[in-house]
Formats: sequence, structure tokens, C-alpha cells
Amino acid sequence: IVNVWYSVNGERLGTYNGHTGAVWCVDADWDTRHVLTGSADNSCRLWDCETGKQLALVKTSSAVRTCGFDFGGNIIMFSTDKQMGYQCFVSFFDLRDPSQIENNEPYMKIPCSDSKITSAVWGPLGEFIIAGHESGELNQFSAKSGEQVSTIKEHTKQINDIQTSRDMTMFITASKDNTAKLFDCTSLEHLKTFRTERPVNSAALSPIFDHVVLGGGQEAMDVTTTSTRIGKFEARFFHLAFEEEFGRVKGHFGPINSVAFHPDGKSYSSGGEDGYVRIHYFDPQYFEFEFEA
Repeated sequence: IVNVWYSVNGERLGTYNGHTGAVWCVDADWDTRHVLTGSADNSCRLWDCETGKQLALVKTSSAVRTCGFDFGGNIIMFSTDKQMGYQCFVSFFDLRDPSQIENNEPYMKIPCSDSKITSAVWGPLGEFIIAGHESGELNQFSAKSGEQVSTIKEHTKQINDIQTSRDMTMFITASKDNTAKLFDCTSLEHLKTFRTERPVNSAALSPIFDHVVLGGGQEAMDVTTTSTRIGKFEARFFHLAFEEEFGRVKGHFGPINSVAFHPDGKSYSSGGEDGYVRIHYFDPQYFEFEFEA
């Protein structure tokens, strides 16, 4: 079940009922009218944000791993998993043409035969998408032609998460190889690396400061076999330019699966394996210190 909450006071606004499997991805369009969700029940669904009504249902052959609206909110993309004999595909639908959804015929479908896509986001102005793979590879696919524009491999293991900066010039990746890396959106140039001693599940860029937050942790089943230091599940803050860690926030008692900054930069949230979403508000000194610095 997908839930929507007020970030100011933690009050729940409502739910989007319909999926029958784990929900892997959620995205809202720029004016928060529509919500897109992808699930392990082999479907991608479009919802009315305010009423919770399901507006469209796209059935797929395998689980939907990533999904997203483009810059204008008219085009959606989602990727499906490589499983049960089906290969990984990225599908593009134009919501202005209702027949595409009704007939389940995307205007473009890109096959990814080598390594499945584990995370994907739209690039600036909706010209291309940036996809991270199980192999650690990063690709740019043109949203017009579907061709692979460029590809790089800076990570050695699976990319778990990709998030863009507020102005869409940069993006950050989180990987199982214990690092998060910063890249240029257009050229895919590798700019910075943030190192930890555990798999990084999610990373986000502050919209107002040169700060990065990382979330992750050893999975419970790996802890006893690989590490004696159990329960290191803090959110970790790094300086974007200097790549230095300057703070940790405790709270979760399981690996952190996702982190995000509030659009105003005054708080951040983290969702963990422990079943909690925690919203942390930065204290006033945080802002004073930054502006003085």
C-alpha cells in the first residue's frame, strides 16, 4: 500500500490501494497532481494524488523496478526486471495519448539484455534517462530515439539508487560497493566519491547546501557472517566538495533503504528496514553555521 503523509506534522492524508505486491518505486509529477507507482505484482499504476483514484494500469511481464515522470509530467518511463525468462525493458508512455495506456503499447521500448536496471531517473528537460545497472554500469538512453547515448562504469557492484540535484545538473549514485558517487548529468563525468564501510542503499543531495546524506547498512542476514559491529544504521552526512563526513544521525535499528531531503532543505527523511520513516528537522544553528561559513 502506498501512503501519503503531510511532512509538516506526520499526519497521514490517505492511501493508494490496488497493488498486491511489494512497491518498488513511487514518483509524483511536478505539480503533485498525479502519482506513479511500480510494483512486484507486475504492474505500473497512475493515481490521482488528491483523491487516491487509480487513473491507469499498465500490466507488465515482470516486476516494475523504477518509474518516473519527465520534466513536464506528460511522459512516464518505467523499467521491468530480468526474471522468469523475461529480459529487462524500459518502456515510455505519453499520457497525452490515452490509447497507449489502453492498448498497453508504449511509444518506445528499450531492451537491456546484459544487466538489469536497478535505478533510473530522467535527465534535464526530459531529453534522456540515466539508468544504473546491477553490474555497476551507468547508461544514458535518449527519450526520443531510444539509443544508448553514453555509458560508464565507475561502480564495481550494483547501483541501488540515483537522485538528481535540484537544478538537474548533477546526480548522485548509491552502490553496494560501499560508495556513493557524484556525476555530471549531461557528460556523465565522475566528480566526487563518498566512501563508507557498508553498502549504500540511498543517497540524496541537499537543495540549499553543499551537503550529501547517505543511508545504508549491512543486511541482517550478512551481519553475523561479515561483521562484528552490528547495528551501524546511521544516516551519514558528507560535504559535497570536500568529500568529508561531518555528521551522523542515529535512530533506525535496521538498514536504511531510502533517504530524501525536503524541497526546502530544512529537513530530511529516511525509510528503514525496521518499518519506520523518520523525519528529522535541522536545528537553526545548522543554517547559521552554513551561511557564516
